[in-house]
Amino acid sequence: MSMTSHPAIEATGLEKSYGNGNARVRVLRGIDLRVERGTVFALLGPNGAGKTTAVRILATLTTADSGTARVAGYDVVADRRRVRGAISLTGQFAAVDEKQTGEENLRMMARLSGLSRADARRRAAALLDRFGLADAGGRLAVTYSGGMRRRLDLAAGLVGDPQVVFLDEPTTGLDPRSRQELWQVVRDLSARGATVFLTTQYLEEADQLADRIAVVDHGLVVAEGTAEELKNRVAGHRLDLVLTSREAYLRLASRAVHHAPENLTLGLPTDGTSARVRALLDEIDPDGTEVARFALRGATLDDVFLALTGAAPAATGHYQEQDQDQDQDQDQDQDQEPTHV
Repeated sequence: MSMTSHPAIEATGLEKSYGNGNARVRVLRGIDLRVERGTVFALLGPNGAGKTTAVRILATLTTADSGTARVAGYDVVADRRRVRGAISLTGQFAAVDEKQTGEENLRMMARLSGLSRADARRRAAALLDRFGLADAGGRLAVTYSGGMRRRLDLAAGLVGDPQVVFLDEPTTGLDPRSRQELWQVVRDLSARGATVFLTTQYLEEADQLADRIAVVDHGLVVAEGTAEELKNRVAGHRLDLVLTSREAYLRLASRAVHHAPENLTLGLPTDGTSARVRALLDEIDPDGTEVARFALRGATLDDVFLALTGAAPAATGHYQEQDQDQDQDQDQDQDQEPTHV
């Protein structure tokens, strides 16, 4: 079977723990992932859910305690060098040399990737143009805005035309305009045939970009599907109710997929039909005294996120991945080949 017939990413039973003895924490509890080539896949979850750890394993930066994974058709342990030659990884913070110009950053990465001086110059110019940075290519990166740095960082990761692009919370800290610009970059990458594996906490980001979404919480994949499939899983529609009293709010809160206690608003799942909406209102407020007003709306990924995440497994506490960066270094092998970024 040729490599192009494999999924871009395939992982089975990935587990990972950090710490020792009683302090040992299970970060990944056995996750399965499958990402088809040329698609945008979003791994969605709260802080500490296991997103970054999963990316580090797939990008060969750390090893799983158990389970298997293949990226671009190659095993992430046995064929690590080939995996690294096929991927790009952009982390949560732009990793550019501020003392170099944008063009110099890209030419340096091209030379490190093995291109000749002439080819590196051409590749840098092409990427600067592609990412809307041609006019700023001669400026020091320290003068770039946050959005420009993120685009330069991503451009550096594409010097070698990777098959799979890992973006770990790439729009963290960006303003809305810069976020929109980066979204367009992701769309362009997918249109050119690259596979994009995106982690994010921004629900709208996953909704806008992803062909498929996996929701992960406390190291487990709790749901997977298209954005519409996930919304329909929670509720095709949502009936938002503004209650007249805190007592009414508390009585109905356990049935809701959306909670806004500050204004006594709850969102209850419904199929959106007039018959069901009328029946639901009659059921929860037969006397017409507890619902001040209501509105029917389509379910959102916010509803999915709130409905499927947040309840910690009995055997573990909450885990903050970013606090484990130093521990992760202990898992890396002696071979410290860089990825494309």
